[in-house]
Amino acid sequence: MKIGCVKEIKNNEFRVGMTPDNAKSYVNAGHEVLIEVGAGIGSGFTDEEYAAAGAKMIDSAKEVWDSVEMMVKVKEPLPEEYPLFHEGLILYTYLHLAADRPQTDALLNAKVKGVAYETLIERNGSIPLLAPMSQIAGRLSIQEGAKYLEKLYGGEGVLLAGVPGTPKANVVILGGGSVGTNACKIAVGMGANVTIMDINLQRLAYLDDIFGARIQTLVSTDANIEKAVKEADLVIGSVLIPGKSAPKIFKKKYLKEMKPGAVFVDVAVDQGGCGETTKVTYHDDPVFIVDGVVHYCVGNMPGAVPRTSTIALTNATLSYGLQIANKGLEQACKDNDVIYSAINTYDGKLTCKNVADSYNEEYTDPRSLI
Repeated sequence: MKIGCVKEIKNNEFRVGMTPDNAKSYVNAGHEVLIEVGAGIGSGFTDEEYAAAGAKMIDSAKEVWDSVEMMVKVKEPLPEEYPLFHEGLILYTYLHLAADRPQTDALLNAKVKGVAYETLIERNGSIPLLAPMSQIAGRLSIQEGAKYLEKLYGGEGVLLAGVPGTPKANVVILGGGSVGTNACKIAVGMGANVTIMDINLQRLAYLDDIFGARIQTLVSTDANIEKAVKEADLVIGSVLIPGKSAPKIFKKKYLKEMKPGAVFVDVAVDQGGCGETTKVTYHDDPVFIVDGVVHYCVGNMPGAVPRTSTIALTNATLSYGLQIANKGLEQACKDNDVIYSAINTYDGKLTCKNVADSYNEEYTDPRSLI
């Protein structure tokens, strides 16, 4: 199979879908790998490393798109890339279609086989291709939140850990999944007072076992959220329903009740965000203020640490990518039915139920097509 990887064009996105070691794995498996010149520079991988791994270096992104049967990326394609789609192309990347109708329509119209990292669900219920970015985004959320609590950025001027004789900051984490758990690790490690909420009592019991008396666990209800955020210095939104738009559990009305200069970091922004006042921002202009509360809503948070992020992501994506490349998408699904869950679009049809439900569109089970 001809497999391609191009430079990401999203604002301040420095990750790359394939490392030189990945390219070598595909080449050793008998595939032809085409890499756009400069694709890996932002993550610290040189063109020479890709060439040494056996990849062909291509000057033009368009030539890569036009030549390959499978495109391996990190982020969803942007509108300027839609004209480069062609029928039957396997697009293997994060798609986040529930919050992006134009991209959804473009994939359907071009009959692209959209294989989304974020909806691949293993038999044990884990989401292995989303997990590494969730871990990074969760840890970054506290790091970024701590920074934007500084007065210089409009924050209230509070140090998360405090010092002897001063109050510690109050951190409230909405959602106890992978993002929330990793945010909790860093917040606890920095010495903050941490409250974490989830609707799943078993998950709260698990978090209580891990962190013990260092955190407060609460069931995620409107009443509990409203009470907690009133005293919060930093709120982390980390709610995820795979493939679906995130529920808006952080209400606009809460902002007027919160401390002036408190910070809200919405890690769910790729799926539309879990805050009513969320809007997508970028690394070069990451924050805005609503009713005195600083909002950090960067849609590609792990792109801030591209070396770590690229290695972590491709460690997870390579094995499934090789299955698809070695057998073709259809046979790979038949041999490993987990891959069906990652197919969001196929032959012009929506094949992810949560995405289809988000648009009230007809859902087609990919098993009926493959």
